[in-house]
Amino acid sequence: MRNVLKSLARAALAATAVLALTAGAHAETKKIRLDYAYYNPVSLVLKEKGWVEEEFAKDGVTVEWVLSQGSNKSLEYLNGRSIDFGPTAGAAALIARANSIPIKSIYVFSKPEWTALVTQKDSPIKTVQDLKGKRVAVTRGTDPYIFLLRALDLNNMTDKDIKVVLLQHPDGKTALERGDVDAWAGLDPFMAQVEVESGARLFFRDADLNTYGVLNVREDFLAENPATTSRVLAVYERGRKYAVANPAELRAILAKAAKLSDPVAAKQLERTDLTKPAIGEAQREGILAAGVVLQKTGVIAPDADVKALTNALIDTRFSAQVASGK
Repeated sequence: MRNVLKSLARAALAATAVLALTAGAHAETKKIRLDYAYYNPVSLVLKEKGWVEEEFAKDGVTVEWVLSQGSNKSLEYLNGRSIDFGPTAGAAALIARANSIPIKSIYVFSKPEWTALVTQKDSPIKTVQDLKGKRVAVTRGTDPYIFLLRALDLNNMTDKDIKVVLLQHPDGKTALERGDVDAWAGLDPFMAQVEVESGARLFFRDADLNTYGVLNVREDFLAENPATTSRVLAVYERGRKYAVANPAELRAILAKAAKLSDPVAAKQLERTDLTKPAIGEAQREGILAAGVVLQKTGVIAPDADVKALTNALIDTRFSAQVASGK
């Protein structure tokens, strides 16, 4: 009899917990704001298909989409509370965390080679060393900016050895084409566009210096809306799987959204790996390595604990659940 009573008590407690969780889920936000970007093909699939809206329609939750042209803009929107979820490069998210922007990186939307150092097809620039004294366009706070700093560091140089020209990504592309700068730390799809359409050369490439594309969420939103966050990631996973299974349609969606030709969209996607969504040790190592260089070059404060910042940034709970299919 005692065992029966214990079983009934456990069942009652379990039922109470389920009811509490359900009540909490219904009490969560009634608006979700997401950032979409041309460097994040999965976000374009979700926006095109309306799957986030479909998932939350029955709960009366509205969905808003905001376009960003780079990690710096996405982080600006997160910090300004104009979005709840924003895609960025992993190392860019680390800079934000180091600057006390309260975000968590919870999912991997791609492992890209989305940045390289670019120059005009007839430029004499062949190596990173050739950049000494040259004008280089870059968008501060983004993976191309971090890539540039790491490329310089590998060649015993710093940004003091070049003339940095701060421009948003599409403006950097235009500046290169016009000859206003000698080189550009590019970002796809703009980099693919100038490569395909004007023969620009990617004179320094290293896919391992590109940090992962991660989805970030504001910490306060995550704390207040855990069930909503989990559902958003489930929809992200649906979009990622669809993108992998339908490459021709993905290319068409990218081309339409970013107003690209089919060859340019294909060029971007051929160097974008969408197959590994879980965030974990590989991302931690890559972001930490970038953070060490960022600290060395003064972007992150010298007294900051880069390892602790990286650990505080990465939250594996949700993407582990999504990747396992549970």
